[in-house]
Amino acid sequence: MAEENNQPTENQANQPVFDIVRIYAKDCSLETPNLPAIFREQWKPQINVEFDTKPQDAGDNQIEVDLRVTVTCHNNDKVAFICEVHQAGLFLLKNLDQNTAEYLLSATAPNILFPYAREHIASLINRATFPALNLRPLNFEALYRARKMEEAQKKQAEGAAVNGAAKDETPQA
Repeated sequence: MAEENNQPTENQANQPVFDIVRIYAKDCSLETPNLPAIFREQWKPQINVEFDTKPQDAGDNQIEVDLRVTVTCHNNDKVAFICEVHQAGLFLLKNLDQNTAEYLLSATAPNILFPYAREHIASLINRATFPALNLRPLNFEALYRARKMEEAQKKQAEGAAVNGAAKDETPQA
């Protein structure tokens, strides 16, 4: 009988790895500063959604990505609620170049985390007896690509401005 070798081959050891280690709620809060008076007013909500992500090295090739989603609801110029959720995940990254790792942490990881954050937000708001709020899905990949395109255009414009200034400074004979 052949002996099984559970050791990874050299080729397997150098393979790129992106894996979910754990997904967890890091912080959830709901503030309702104008209760119960807000319930007596006609419901004409104005919703504002803000979000950001923060990757942080957690050691052992693991990166924690913290997706913060804040939903602020005003009704008749009064704050009805402020709901903030920090949905986090621990991701394993090995043998990845910097651009690929940045893409995975800025686009893929938030796409994985956002449905969990949406669920937490919907639950918190529902438990406070406000009308249901279901946030529309966000495409973090499209947002990432738009941000990278904007950065490239900005660099190109800065480069053109520097080249134009250099031409203006050349001495005339």
